[in-house]
Amino acid sequence: MPHSQTSAARDSRLGVRLARGASPWLLPTVATAAFSLTRARKSGRWAAAAVPATALAAGMLWFFRDPEREIAQGRVISPADGVVQSIMPWKDGRTRVAIFMSPLNVHVNRAPLAGTVTSVEHVPGGFVPAFNKESENNERVVWHFDTELGDIEMVQIAGAVARRIVPYLPAGTKVEQGERIGLIRFGSRVDIYLPEGVEVAVEVGQATTAGVTRIDRD
Repeated sequence: MPHSQTSAARDSRLGVRLARGASPWLLPTVATAAFSLTRARKSGRWAAAAVPATALAAGMLWFFRDPEREIAQGRVISPADGVVQSIMPWKDGRTRVAIFMSPLNVHVNRAPLAGTVTSVEHVPGGFVPAFNKESENNERVVWHFDTELGDIEMVQIAGAVARRIVPYLPAGTKVEQGERIGLIRFGSRVDIYLPEGVEVAVEVGQATTAGVTRIDRD
């Protein structure tokens, strides 16, 4: 059985996994909810507090979900769940595809191609909403992959709420297409730069699924 099918079968038994890097946000909210629910049995005031605490914990569990995916076939697949925000020709001949991720999307990003991570660079910056043009100057992590198509650049961009990007892999790591490579906490954006001559298969406004939606066209 292929690895992806084995993982999916295991996941169906154990439930959807949670994203690496979620603990600093998830553990305090779940602990608060559990504590307030315990106290709610003896106090009406704690019972009132338990409702929003439990709702917040449930929201965090949903946000940090990390479902298994059956990885699609294709040269370049989407690194992110979200909606294509823009498709822009670049001066060097590449094409940038920007994918906006709302808080409702899965925020674990995946490798768009198989290859080797040649660099992972954290760039400090602002935190304006990721759908805003000024988000070009937001805090971000710039990835470069050595692939069969040459150098592929991918950028994880923090949003107004997403104050932390968590890369999972260091430079020098070999990755499979669709492999998990990092997490952006809360609303954010992921850009991928397609090499010159590679035709874009998606369009602005189209929904994408990380590891599933093909970005390029034959």
